[in-house]
Amino acid sequence: MNTADVANPVPFLDLITPHVELEERLLAVVNRALATAGFIGGPMVEELENAFAAYCHTRHCIGVNSGTDALRFALLAAGIRAGDAVITVCNTFIATTEAISQAGAQPVFVDVDESTGNLDPGELQKFLENQCGIDAQGRLETRNGLRIKAIVPVHLYGQPADMDPILELAERYRLTVIEDACQAHGAAYFSKRQGKWLKAGSMGRAGAFSFYPGKNLGACGDAGAVTTNDEDLARKVRMLRDHGQEQKYYHRIEGYNGRLDAIQAGFLKLKLAYLDEWNRQRRAIAKYYDGRFAAAAGIAAIRELPSARGVYHLYVISVADRDRLRDGLASAGIGTGIHYPVPLHLQEAYRKLGYWRGDFPVAERLASSILSLPMFPHLRVEQQRRVADAVLEFARADGPAVAVA
Repeated sequence: MNTADVANPVPFLDLITPHVELEERLLAVVNRALATAGFIGGPMVEELENAFAAYCHTRHCIGVNSGTDALRFALLAAGIRAGDAVITVCNTFIATTEAISQAGAQPVFVDVDESTGNLDPGELQKFLENQCGIDAQGRLETRNGLRIKAIVPVHLYGQPADMDPILELAERYRLTVIEDACQAHGAAYFSKRQGKWLKAGSMGRAGAFSFYPGKNLGACGDAGAVTTNDEDLARKVRMLRDHGQEQKYYHRIEGYNGRLDAIQAGFLKLKLAYLDEWNRQRRAIAKYYDGRFAAAAGIAAIRELPSARGVYHLYVISVADRDRLRDGLASAGIGTGIHYPVPLHLQEAYRKLGYWRGDFPVAERLASSILSLPMFPHLRVEQQRRVADAVLEFARADGPAVAVA
């Protein structure tokens, strides 16, 4: 290990450099808000909504104050209520299932594809065919009486889920699809059904985005958005985010305080112009990592579907002795992350759901072996080389013990 390398660490994420580069323009956004007292709603929010809807190829974008609220409001606006159940995956951040629970529904988990980490359409089909039935009212329900109403596929790490078969199953069983696109700003999927590329957030009835600072398109605080082509759903989300009112002080429903701050909207509108280039840089870094690890025994990268164009919010590898590799990289001054170390069905918060270890073997196996490597647009070539060299060095030192199933 080179002591000079430790003195110049490779961070897992760099949020300083892009903001320093954009400092003058970001401050101009603040000055605009100060000069107009436009802090909540108003032109800056509308400008972001129009621009991001156009970017995602949807008719509507509704800015809200977080990705969690984006998913929760989309579910509520789609009619998800108490007593309903929503299918999703357990290898995601808890915000996915919090939104489901806070809409009054219960999360129901289906296992994932080991190579992509995303919802496995084959497992989804088996669940729907073997563990569900149709009640007297023609509604889909599980054997223990849960009424299945929706599917939330997660575009994990910025890789689109395999949406064609998911949407086909949703149509067959009359289920609503709400995309969790919180890590997938700009990702695209080629739909054979439609014969064209579709942006994340445009394929289901609605899409939910987070603009948390570390995301590919990040605010300087919390922020989120719902995208949709559904006029009625968009109208309901707008009411839900603003205390249930369509007109000030006239409340059609009881809503929430889930509005997007205008300054954050201005920051996001400014950064949106750079998103495609930042994503291109992420894809170039991923291609470099892929090339370095392609022939390495025991290193398996979470892969991109042939029908997908991922945006690599995270670059994730799977190795058998993950913790040893992580410690070794830390000793070499290289930052890493684990997304996510404990699947949701094994979290204390969801013990009441009645799941057990072994219920979702692929998700559990990934949780014990995945490691997120440094990935951000300003990651320099020499830093990329250091990361890849160190991973390969520790993998060689472990030998066959790092073989991945």
